[in-house]
Amino acid sequence: MITTSIDGSVATVTLDRPRKRNALSPAALADLEATVADFDTPVVHLRGAGPAFCAGADLGAVADLDGEAAHEFARSGQRVANAIESTESVFVAGIDGAARGGGVELALACDIRLATPDATFAETGVRLGLFGAWGGTHRLPEVVGAGNALDLALSGRTIDAEEALRMGLISRVVEDPAEVAATIAGHDSDALAALKERMRDDAPPEEQDRREADTFAGLVERADLTEYR
Repeated sequence: MITTSIDGSVATVTLDRPRKRNALSPAALADLEATVADFDTPVVHLRGAGPAFCAGADLGAVADLDGEAAHEFARSGQRVANAIESTESVFVAGIDGAARGGGVELALACDIRLATPDATFAETGVRLGLFGAWGGTHRLPEVVGAGNALDLALSGRTIDAEEALRMGLISRVVEDPAEVAATIAGHDSDALAALKERMRDDAPPEEQDRREADTFAGLVERADLTEYR
């Protein structure tokens, strides 16, 4: 279900269940959580196998959950998203084809979201009397604004890559997200980790400023800038 490969500074994590559009069961989420925690490469490219990125939760598995198990399923998805967000590695979501529900939520946790021209997005939970509970109710408004988030979640409508770009759900439309991931991985790994940590910092502004200056000073001490003297 979850396959991995490493090429230099880029690890590729593939949601590999194309016949189910890479929908995630409780077991797959647990596998993904363990996988995310195990990487130390500067960049991780998250992608889906086949014609979809990720259809979100495996509804066949969800249908068999009682309330307690459903609660744990939500918490498991949240742990995966939080791990993606908090790890030092820069996570690049390469979205090709459909991203639905939990698939959108996994992408939201990534640091960079890239879509191919064939990508589409929808928060479809409302159509089933549900909603995405892998952190999407707070990440989606943070990324696209409250108005756009409510529109997507309450309507359940599907948007294409260009509309996703206009509202800020993705940062670029590209033919090959793997190429972008490789380009990012070509930069200094310490600088990449430092930038992610600083931009993810939610401390008060004064503390953020202090941490920013400390981190910059540490990078200057180790950088080789002699050619610029």
